[in-house]
Amino acid sequence: MILSFEDVSLIRNQLTLLQDINWQIKKGEHWGILGLNGAGKSLLLQLITGNLWPTTGKLTVLGQTFGHTSIPELNKRIGWIANHMQTRIPQYENAEKIILSGKFASFGIYQEYKKSELEQAKEILVQLHAQHLIGKPFQVLSQGEKQIVLIARALISKPELLILDEPCNGLDLFAKEQFLGFINQLMATPDAPTLLFVTHHIDELPASLNQLLMLKQGRIFAQGPLDLLMQPDNLENFYEQAIQIIPIQKNRVAIYPKFD
Repeated sequence: MILSFEDVSLIRNQLTLLQDINWQIKKGEHWGILGLNGAGKSLLLQLITGNLWPTTGKLTVLGQTFGHTSIPELNKRIGWIANHMQTRIPQYENAEKIILSGKFASFGIYQEYKKSELEQAKEILVQLHAQHLIGKPFQVLSQGEKQIVLIARALISKPELLILDEPCNGLDLFAKEQFLGFINQLMATPDAPTLLFVTHHIDELPASLNQLLMLKQGRIFAQGPLDLLMQPDNLENFYEQAIQIIPIQKNRVAIYPKFD
């Protein structure tokens, strides 16, 4: 079992932020987390990574139950990529050195490293079909290229769980499609980690996902196979308005409000 929430709630200042979360992720599953702004997506991620603690319930991540494990050690097995991380990256540093810094759980290299370790970082870019980024400073990369470097930085430590938090923010239409194609290729590799892809835009969910968790006002609205939850009735209930659904590719749609 990759992840297990059992009756988890999060209460702060007498305000219930997440309520009665029951959710499991099994090995081989790749999940999208969909919710509008304020639905509780970021809070859910902070629980998974131990930045917040459940008020009630039982939370188990990668076989480790919270309250009976070391969170810093557990986080070494999790790759988490969020846009705010880009501000912590040394902008002058080359892509491969940024990737290597993931091996030391830092946002820069402040210790000696072996030439073979730097070559390993370059090899990850080659495996991701992004070898053209080798030698380029972070500050000259496009938004999509920066996201790829951050993912490569997470992959160097061979995480069992990879969390992408709103990774398409700041990408234009074509860069977004290129990035989602990259994610699909990554998930097709034999040793790909379990993926959690978080967004509030349904068209950003990559086709390589097979499961979906829908969050609404701090509670689970629906969960299960992605193709089943993409049905019109379910989506209209979720958004509470009539919508028009436009298929993009298998397991992937765009939606628009339906006007009279």
